[in-house]
Amino acid sequence: MATGPVQPPQRLVNALGGDPEGPVRTWLAALPELVQQRLEAWELTLERVHAPGGRSSLVAFVRQQDGTPAALKFPVPGRAAEQEAAALRIWDGWGAVRLLRADEAGGALLLERLQGSVSLRSLPEAKALLEAAGTVRRLWVAPPAGHPFATVAERTAADAAGLRAAGEPVGAGSLVDEALELGGSLPAGAGEEFVLHGAFRQGKVLAGERVPWLAVGPSPLVGERAYDLARLVLDRFEDLLAGSGAAAAARRRVAKLADSLEVDRERLRGWTLYRAVRAGLRESAAGDRRRGESLLEFATYV
Repeated sequence: MATGPVQPPQRLVNALGGDPEGPVRTWLAALPELVQQRLEAWELTLERVHAPGGRSSLVAFVRQQDGTPAALKFPVPGRAAEQEAAALRIWDGWGAVRLLRADEAGGALLLERLQGSVSLRSLPEAKALLEAAGTVRRLWVAPPAGHPFATVAERTAADAAGLRAAGEPVGAGSLVDEALELGGSLPAGAGEEFVLHGAFRQGKVLAGERVPWLAVGPSPLVGERAYDLARLVLDRFEDLLAGSGAAAAARRRVAKLADSLEVDRERLRGWTLYRAVRAGLRESAAGDRRRGESLLEFATYV
């Protein structure tokens, strides 16, 4: 069992510690005390902090009073943390990690314990995509009345200014313009809407005890399924680019996922291009120009 004050993992510190005066930095500095308070309030025994962990939350492995293992998560404060709890309540363990308790004021979440080091990325690609498709299908439920989630249309509208400001990278052709057009037109023809994970990919699906695979870390939205599925198309895109016939392989992946989940191929293709361009521009802006350019290249193939 761990002893002494909890220290945030270095990866989290590096990701969030850039602004010495900001509220996130203040929250980061207060984390040891926040963790201790929640351990005492919920009568939990700390085992260890998950490391290297993520870049937007601290996760500690704990034991509940009856000895049941659990995971105590402290997301960066804000609306995103509140919405994660709301989505997990809607799913109630169906396809996603089960929410056991939530601290509405502080944002802490007590979750069922999964195998944090074993995700779908540990499987061969074909098997991983099959399991991912089965998992994400369970998450697509009708949004309840009064839900707190933004829509895909609202998300793309908010992203439009950033896409325009990013400009058109050398060699990208008219990709940014095409992405902007798709982001504006696709939501209008979406049809039936569902609760979406929002950030679904193989690394967000962890091995569990209750069922083999469960999704974690949602960034929930309401919209069409093709938007969610598009992020899955981008998984391991580097492997497709490294092989021969990358364009044909990308199109086969779109077709296979669309057909297996009864999603329109052209809409999935459009959302995949949109999300690849958006991710590519963000990666480049964050300093990873090589990955950004690779994502833009992938966008030209779908």
